[in-house]
Amino acid sequence: MALTEREREIVALLRTDPLLDAAALAERVGSTRAAVSVHLSNLTRKGVLLGRGYLLRAEASSVLVVGGAVLDAKVRTRVRPVLGTSNPGTFTATVGGVGRNIAEGLARLGSPTMLVAPVGDDLQGRTVVARTEAAGVDCRHVVTSPHPTGSYTAVLGDDGDLLVAVADMRATDELTVADLAVVPGLLGGVDRLVLDCNLQADVLRWLLTAAATAGIPALVETVSVAKATEAAPALDGSVPVHTVTPNVDELAAMLGRPVDPDPASVAAAAAVLHERGVEHVWVRRGAHGSLLSIARPGHPARVVLVSAPPTTVEDVTGAGDAMTAGYVHALLGGAEVVEAARFGQVVAALTCASPDTVRADLTPALVAAHLTPDAPSTEELSA
Repeated sequence: MALTEREREIVALLRTDPLLDAAALAERVGSTRAAVSVHLSNLTRKGVLLGRGYLLRAEASSVLVVGGAVLDAKVRTRVRPVLGTSNPGTFTATVGGVGRNIAEGLARLGSPTMLVAPVGDDLQGRTVVARTEAAGVDCRHVVTSPHPTGSYTAVLGDDGDLLVAVADMRATDELTVADLAVVPGLLGGVDRLVLDCNLQADVLRWLLTAAATAGIPALVETVSVAKATEAAPALDGSVPVHTVTPNVDELAAMLGRPVDPDPASVAAAAAVLHERGVEHVWVRRGAHGSLLSIARPGHPARVVLVSAPPTTVEDVTGAGDAMTAGYVHALLGGAEVVEAARFGQVVAALTCASPDTVRADLTPALVAAHLTPDAPSTEELSA
């Protein structure tokens, strides 16, 4: 829901003089103090005013992320893994969740970010919120779930590649539209919406509709093959979607048919999502980089291959979330989508080279130091 005309008038006055109180604002706009107090309350709920003293949200472009927040456990073998027996290895635990990871990545890159995610009324949930807030994310609107805080357990081989993962996402799986009633109001104070496919299809469609109504571009992060399959009905062409970010297997799951990994086949599959209202289909291809398919009304799709910069893989956990965070951050800064994809590829490579799901030292300067004109490079495919 966008700001009302009166709310925009009050915001303009507060940007000029942040010390104006409700009485002074009422006199300026020709209203009553009680009415202005209601407007101020609504602006706080929408995330435009931050706390007391009418501190305004920064004019920098901002983003709202709705999705999962969990405790991550990562187990990594020290030797080549052997199934069906015990393997020597290491264990680490940290905060995670696709939506939460994206939100932290955005905040560490300097984009003002709000997170709406479910956590249980338990120590794990309080830990997730505290650590996410410490990274700079606004967590005032997290949802308290009757279920325990979610968990994600990943088993990695000695080379850092994912072997298998198990996620308990009941808190997110059972979110309802009623649980997320705050979101349409928050959309009036942000510039982008990011959703992860841990959300049910009907909830996802409702959120996409709310974003379209507010005129806010929405990105959908597909999460996994299972979640992409469940979310596919939400992308039925009834509402526009700015970007969807599957890997090749997740793209196949959304279409309900196999997709060969070669660029021509991936591009053809992406065209089906364009027909379903998706403007940009950004397909992750691992070490081969990514394929970005761009649909413009009245024009054939533009297909661009974005290479992956060379990196030493320490841990792939969170790389896809990092790509999304980098892409959205670059778009918020005014980058064209291909440049945003290049930026995202570098953030993903930096994340793979770190043992952390979200690098604690992630900054725009770190990314810029690795974003040379040739790394990663792009190649356009002919139509």
